[in-house]
Amino acid sequence: MAEVSYAKGLEGVIAAESRICKVDGENGQLYYLGYPITELVASCTFEEVTYLLLYGELPNRDQLAVFSAKMRNSRDLPEPVVAMVRDFPASAHPMELLQSVISYVSSYVEHRIHHGPHCNCRDTLHQISEIATVVATYQRVRDGHDYLVPRRDLSHGANFLYLLRGEDPDADEGEMMDKALILHAEHGFNASTFTARVVASTMSTCYCSMSAAIGALFGSLHGGANEKVMDMVDAIATRDNAKEWVNRALDRKDKIMGMGHRVYRAKDPRAIVMEEYLQQLSEKKQDFTYYEILKEVEHAFRERMEEKGKPIYPNVDFFSGAVYRLLGIPTILFTPIFAISRASGWLSHILEQRSDNRLFRPKALYTGSGPRSVVPIAER
Repeated sequence: MAEVSYAKGLEGVIAAESRICKVDGENGQLYYLGYPITELVASCTFEEVTYLLLYGELPNRDQLAVFSAKMRNSRDLPEPVVAMVRDFPASAHPMELLQSVISYVSSYVEHRIHHGPHCNCRDTLHQISEIATVVATYQRVRDGHDYLVPRRDLSHGANFLYLLRGEDPDADEGEMMDKALILHAEHGFNASTFTARVVASTMSTCYCSMSAAIGALFGSLHGGANEKVMDMVDAIATRDNAKEWVNRALDRKDKIMGMGHRVYRAKDPRAIVMEEYLQQLSEKKQDFTYYEILKEVEHAFRERMEEKGKPIYPNVDFFSGAVYRLLGIPTILFTPIFAISRASGWLSHILEQRSDNRLFRPKALYTGSGPRSVVPIAER
């Protein structure tokens, strides 16, 4: 019998064609629909990039005005959804809440989703708006506050900070939050995006696809890396401890969180932007603790790796957690923020999957026992 090979975890397997995102790992470049991520962050809002992901082109002024109004008018939550957030078990993780809410909120829409290739999934744009409100409301409730009505005059990122804090964010911080969402909006066939496409391929609803993607993102091997980076920073405590801490960790063959990426062989372009934001916030708040510790960790780690001829660079998670901390965001919300931003990318992939659909149905390489007979229970 000929030997059968397979790719564990589908590593290296091309599962579909896509025009949404290109990750150039060798050169450290990332493109959404052909646009470099650095240009999108420099020139666009999250709403513009969401339009790009859903329609394939950047909007003109009139198109953006209509689209932004639609997004902003969808931020408010139906009262039963607010009640669900209030009543959800306090011990539950916000990602568990988020996954449940998406399924629940689908019953509060006026239109019906078509189970077919020409579905009206763009009509579920409200999910992208509501996810941010749900995450902020989760935290407000746990801080002893009540539901705060979203603002329509603020960007997606600034409105999230407003809901979280209960006061207007500084203009630069609101813009920074909006840009951070752009950086995380899309990144090819990662686990959560692939999950969304697999569910979409069955002709299930867009809500089911989004809920499944959130479940995949909650997995410790996908989301949550920036939380672990900040756990590391907290353990190191001061920059003077960083080098010794890194060396001890590497001697134990522990992983240094936020360093290296499965795709990028050069520095993650998103990490470059996030590092700039961390510098800016550190200077504004005159608190360089996180920045100094992270730079010492990076230097110590890269020094050890270069001794082995392995140039390894920080990824976006290395700096993003510190940026969020300085914006006053609790650590438990880091992965939900990932979902807030990636929701645009998920919906883009759901639309693309449905436009030229084929049900995902891979094979498994059977490694079980050969044929055998059932022994009566009295003889087992």
